[in-house]
Amino acid sequence: MRTEPTWRIPVGILILIVALVAYALVIARYVPELIGDWHVAFQTIVYLVLGVIWLLPLRHFLVWMETGSAK
Repeated sequence: MRTEPTWRIPVGILILIVALVAYALVIARYVPELIGDWHVAFQTIVYLVLGVIWLLPLRHFLVWMETGSAK
């Protein structure tokens, strides 16, 4: 356990917020144009997948925030 604060946590949170806002804006801007004519069930699946995809790199990012190593 670390006993002193590290700069990586506040910087990591800011990076995460900026990245999620950018991701959401890109999805909100471009995806409706691509799938707007699809059946609502297929649109739901696409949005569910896109809503979960951002979680894939999150584990490594959180490990970096805590330890400084991207393992």
